[in-house]
This record gives sequence, structure tokens and C-alpha cells, in this order.
Amino acid sequence: MSRLLVSACLMGQKVRYDGRAKTLLHDRLTRWDADDRIVPFCPELAGGLPVPRLPAEIEPGANGEDVLAGRARVLDSAGVDVTAPFIDGAHQAVSCALSHGCTHALLTEASPSCGSRLLYSGHHDGRQRPGFGVTTAALRAAGIAVYAPDQIDALAADCAW
Repeated sequence: MSRLLVSACLMGQKVRYDGRAKTLLHDRLTRWDADDRIVPFCPELAGGLPVPRLPAEIEPGANGEDVLAGRARVLDSAGVDVTAPFIDGAHQAVSCALSHGCTHALLTEASPSCGSRLLYSGHHDGRQRPGFGVTTAALRAAGIAVYAPDQIDALAADCAW
């Protein structure tokens, strides 16, 4: 059975940097969960970051692919380089997805790990820009399709469950 990797925060787990969840309430997600198709995962926790933690952003103008290639870093709001846990968590997300038969992922938007279309600017100023996170880049490189929460209907059509 094909399964879906889902950001743990979207499933109501309080794993975000601020210790909160970002619960996604949607009938499809509820049904998929009841059908045991959901694999919740937080790459930042898997990479060893605590809850709560300082917010982190990918350097300005870069994306998750740049981080994986060593061309950019992930810095927290105090300027500390937290790139290594983001890369480790991304690799663990790929391993988890592959071991559980996940062909698709539903990830929270704007996160330096999970963003699939948007990231924060890299200046810790609250602005967003087009881009994608480290985990999204790693999953896509492994052939796993990544969707944002507002794309759940497209995800459902692609999965055809």
C-alpha cells in the first residue's frame, strides 16, 4: 500500500520551533489517517533540534538544494549555523519515506525544512519568497512528490486513493 509522509506539525504534534502544532483539518487527511496511509515525521526533530528552538531560515537567495550541495547554510535568529541538523533530518525523512512506502509527501509551507514553494527571506524579517526547503529538496531528489497543504486536492488526484 502506498503511504504519505506528512509533516508531524500538520498532524497536530507540537514540534514546531515555537512548541506549537500547525494542525491541518481536512476530510481527506482524516480519511487517509484512518486508512493507515499517513506517516507523520518532523525532520527538524529527527535531526536533533529541540522544541522549542530559535526560528531558522535558509540564507537569502538560496534554497534547500543549495544547502544539500554545501552552497548555503541554515542560520537561526541568533546567527548560529544549524545546517547539519537540517541536512541530517532531510536524509532521515527520505529513509523514513522509502522504508514506509511513501510515494508522496504533504509538508508544511515556508519551513526551511519542509517548504515546497515558499521560504522565509533569510533575513528573519517575516517576509517570504519563492523557494523550497532542505527536506523537500532531498525528497524530490529521491523521486517523492511533495505537496503543500493548500494542494491537498491535487495530491489526492495524483495519489488516486
